[in-house]
Amino acid sequence: MTATPTHTPDRTPDRTRPDTRAAAPSKAPRASERTAGARPSPGASAPQDRPRRALPGLAGRRGLLLPLGVAAALLIPLAVVFPGAGSWPAALAVDLSGPLGRAGDWIIDHRDNHWLFLYFFGHVSNGVVVSVRAVYVVLLAAGWTGVTALAALVAWRLAGVRLALTCAAAFAACGLLGMWVPTMQTLALMVVAVAASVVLGALLGLAAGLSPRADRVLRPVLDTMQILPAFAYLLPMVLVFGIGVPAAVLATVVYAAPPMARLTALGLREADAGVMEAAASLGATGRQRLLTARLPLARRPILLGVNQAIMTGLSMAVIASVIGAGGLGDRVYQALASVDVGAALAAGIPIVLLAVVLDRTADAAGRRIGADPVPAREQHLLRRVFAGWYGRLLTLLAAVAAAVAGRIADSSLWPESWTVSLADPVNSAVAWMTDHLYSGVPVVGGTADWAARFTGWILDPLRSGLQAAPWWLLLLVACALALLAGTWRTALTAVLALGAVGVLGVWEASLDTLSQVLAAVAVTLVLGFAIAVGAARSARAERLLRPVLDICQTLPQFVYLIPVVALFGVGRAPAAAAAVVYALPAVVRITVQGLREVDPTVVESARSLGATRSQVLRQVQLPLARPALLLAVNQAVVLVLAVVIIGGLVGGGALGYDVVLGLAQGDLATGLVAGAAIVCLGLLLDRVTQPAKEA
Repeated sequence: MTATPTHTPDRTPDRTRPDTRAAAPSKAPRASERTAGARPSPGASAPQDRPRRALPGLAGRRGLLLPLGVAAALLIPLAVVFPGAGSWPAALAVDLSGPLGRAGDWIIDHRDNHWLFLYFFGHVSNGVVVSVRAVYVVLLAAGWTGVTALAALVAWRLAGVRLALTCAAAFAACGLLGMWVPTMQTLALMVVAVAASVVLGALLGLAAGLSPRADRVLRPVLDTMQILPAFAYLLPMVLVFGIGVPAAVLATVVYAAPPMARLTALGLREADAGVMEAAASLGATGRQRLLTARLPLARRPILLGVNQAIMTGLSMAVIASVIGAGGLGDRVYQALASVDVGAALAAGIPIVLLAVVLDRTADAAGRRIGADPVPAREQHLLRRVFAGWYGRLLTLLAAVAAAVAGRIADSSLWPESWTVSLADPVNSAVAWMTDHLYSGVPVVGGTADWAARFTGWILDPLRSGLQAAPWWLLLLVACALALLAGTWRTALTAVLALGAVGVLGVWEASLDTLSQVLAAVAVTLVLGFAIAVGAARSARAERLLRPVLDICQTLPQFVYLIPVVALFGVGRAPAAAAAVVYALPAVVRITVQGLREVDPTVVESARSLGATRSQVLRQVQLPLARPALLLAVNQAVVLVLAVVIIGGLVGGGALGYDVVLGLAQGDLATGLVAGAAIVCLGLLLDRVTQPAKEA
């Protein structure tokens, strides 16, 4: 007997199987009752099912009042014993400057003679240096002809002529901008760092996706790795490894591995339960189910994780240049130090081009994995010649031939006579925008007016409200929000995270940062979800949007600060604007991916029952894409936090200023305390939003 999806009872408790009855539009039950009135099925009694499904949730919410009451009974007496207006009581704060200062001094004193540095960190540092240097030497030996030819040939074998031309044009543009040598330096560093990030992230994601216990253990570790601002962990990296390439590579790995791990775990957890049950019923072992079913089903999220690892790794190029990474990041950093937007953009564009080349190539390679091979008779002659293992050998030989030809012509480096200057026209355009858009624009006002209104109407009231609220009330609010989102463990984590901010002695600065993050995340989510819905409905819109997202996500974070300062002035508004632009691409990508992964049969069933496009979106696609939406919220929080902290350089103040000051002065206590407070804020926001999937 066949029945519509709205009549099929959910016989399995697995959450990976969507409940189409709960996701169907409001018109669907009435249509199903009219069509199936003569033959009711076990799941057809929708009006009776809804109250029974709602009662457990209501009872569960009432049960959450007990932990909330316990929290109030503990916090209110503390508020009476330690009175205060909105500030955290000084008696409950701990000064960590002494222990952290002594720890920094011990590292400096023992870095050259302690066994831990000589036989562990020393070998790690040497391995990183040797790997990066080997890749860089190979790139220089190949020359611009060999590198360009190899990239184009690999792209042609994977995806065709269009991608081959894109790769060739990207490397040619790097040479035309006069950035060939810095590009090769950055490429060598990023190849090693991104490869290590992908491997580490895949292993962590595999553990988290297959074991709920490992997921619970790794989740705070991934949160800390991703939320801790780069400036905060650059300082201990420099103390341990010194200034140079090893610290830069390892900092990039720490920053780029968590997105890969999260998306890999998400793909493994969301694998179709029916396929997994079928594989188990056929007698497949756990390893066989993983290799033949779960990993192939999770291929798209894993490839998205690779994409995010590439993007986040390349975005670290500028920050890594602060500690001696060199390459394109160093050029950007020097240009920004002299407020030269044109020079910064000239060095930032090759970073974007590298991201595009690596992203498109990795995506094409992923699509070929598991795809059915094209029959030889349907391929043209050149494709048949370059097919198979001998095709790979011919590709390598062709690239070597191009490199040798370049060496013979004595043009291994890009000729300086073939370069063009981008700095002057860009600086002229920025000057024009500053003169004509900063103020005095009729009707809409200038960008300075927008910044002042955003600060005066949103940021200032939000900060004042948070700082004026009693500390115990904020803890209760955090507990209540976390209870509504998840479980009592979630609430406990949120309360402890917010309380740790006060214990660290940075309560006021943390609430200032929290106000900026909340405002920027709200704007990011509104814009990101709106753009993603349009892109998910139109394949053409997604194709047009993809290069824009690549550019916005891969431009170094520092590059955003100069134009926003030129347009909006100095203050908290420029930091929030840069954070929105930087976090928006990740939100759009993940949301589009989640909406496109919704089961098409469920969508078609809803449409066949008379649901409008708006009803399908609100009651089918968005509920079924909930894990991806929650992940998008998480990524928005993380990325906004990262840029808001860097905004301390342009007047953002608060914790960002403390982190930057700690790195500049080598003050481990100031930098790590502010970084730890940022981690606590990130954990608080993560627990308030992300655990909703457990409810």
